[in-house]
Amino acid sequence: MKKRILSTILVIVLGTVMLCACKKTSGMPDSVVEDEDKTETEDSQETTAYTFGYAGIDMNNPYFESLKLSIETVVKEQGSMLVTYDAAGDCTTQLEQINQMITDGVDGVFLCPVDWEAIQPGIDALNEADIPIINIDTEVKDIDHVTAFIGSDNKNAGYVCGEDLVNRKPNGGSVVVLESQVMNSQIDRITGFEEAIAGCGFEVLERVEAAGEKDRAKTEVARILAVNDKLEAIMCGNDQMALGALEAVTQANRNEILIYGVDGSPDVKAEIAKGTSPIVGTGAQSPINIGKTAANTAFAVLNGDDYEKMVYEDTFLIDRTNVGLYGTDGWQ
Repeated sequence: MKKRILSTILVIVLGTVMLCACKKTSGMPDSVVEDEDKTETEDSQETTAYTFGYAGIDMNNPYFESLKLSIETVVKEQGSMLVTYDAAGDCTTQLEQINQMITDGVDGVFLCPVDWEAIQPGIDALNEADIPIINIDTEVKDIDHVTAFIGSDNKNAGYVCGEDLVNRKPNGGSVVVLESQVMNSQIDRITGFEEAIAGCGFEVLERVEAAGEKDRAKTEVARILAVNDKLEAIMCGNDQMALGALEAVTQANRNEILIYGVDGSPDVKAEIAKGTSPIVGTGAQSPINIGKTAANTAFAVLNGDDYEKMVYEDTFLIDRTNVGLYGTDGWQ
C-alpha cells in the first residue's frame, strides 16, 4: 500500500516537472509571449490609412489653398493621403475630376463646389460609388445628398460688414455689390449684408457678377466709377474681389469709397492695418478651423464614429480696431 502511494506521488511530481519543461521549451520566455500578445493588440488598434480627394474651386485663391493645407495637416498626421484637384473655377472640369477620383478609388472627398447647383451630377456619382462627401465652405444645393457640411456662418459674415457700414454712414448712400451667384456662401454673405443695411437709407445701385475673381472685380468697378461720381461703399462677396475693387478705386483716385470683403485674408488685413486704405473691414472666417473640423469629420465617418452633420464656424468683423489681434501674416 505504501509503495502504491509513493508511486502515485512520484507520477504527480514527474508530471509537474514535465509541464514546466514544456513551458520553458515552448520557444520563448513568458515575458516575450506577453509582449507578443500586447503587440498584436496594439497593431489591431492602428488607424487605417485612407486616400482622400480635395475638389477645390480655384487653388489660385489663397483661401482655398489655406483650407487645403489645414485638411492635409490632419490627414497626414493620421497616416493618410490627400490628393488635390484644382477646378480653376470651371464646373465642367470639377465634374471630370470627381469622376477621376471615383476611378482612382478614393475613400472620401472634400468638396468645395464651383457651382452649388451644377455640381449635382458629381454628387450623384459619388453617392452611387458609396464614397462619403464632406462638403466644405460652400454648401451644395441639395445638402441632403452629402455626408456632412463644414463651413462658416456666411450670413453673419456679410451682416457684420453691413452693420459697420451703417455705423460709418448713418445717413445712408449708394452701394455697389460684387458677388458670385453660383456660390451659396457668397449668396448668404450678400443676403446678410443687405439685411443689415435695410431701412437705413442705402440704395444698391448695381449687383455685379464678378465670379469671386480679383481681375474681373477690378474691371467691373472701373466701369462703374467711370459713369458714377457718387458712391459710398462697395460690398464684395470675398476678399479677392475686394482687392480688385481696391485697385480700381485707387487708380480712379476715389479713395473715399469704403470697401468691404469677406474672408479675413492676410492681404486684406494688411490693407486694413494701414489705417488709410479704402478697405475698412472684412467678415472674417477661419479656413484653419474649417479644415481641421472637416478632416476629423471625414475620419469619424470612415471609422464609424459619431459626427455632426452640419457645422458652422463663427464669423466676425476685422477692422482697424482689432486687426492687430489677428496679425497680417497668416489666417486666423
